[in-house]
Amino acid sequence: MPYYLYRVSQVGPIQQLEKLAQFDKFKPASAAAKEMRMNAASKQEIFRVVFGENELQAEDTLNTPREVQPVFGDEW
Repeated sequence: MPYYLYRVSQVGPIQQLEKLAQFDKFKPASAAAKEMRMNAASKQEIFRVVFGENELQAEDTLNTPREVQPVFGDEW
């Protein structure tokens, strides 16, 4: 399954996804994302690498909110 590189931008409450590239292996996808993060025009630009069977599954993964992980410890 391929790795997809997306630019994620937040316009108000709506998240916009722009597919930038597709890779067969993680290492080149990660390197491309790091390069784009370093050369980003602003800190508002977010670049994500996501794994999926196809673009639809990759975009669905990006649009699915993550569950908040519980924090355990004495400081709480």
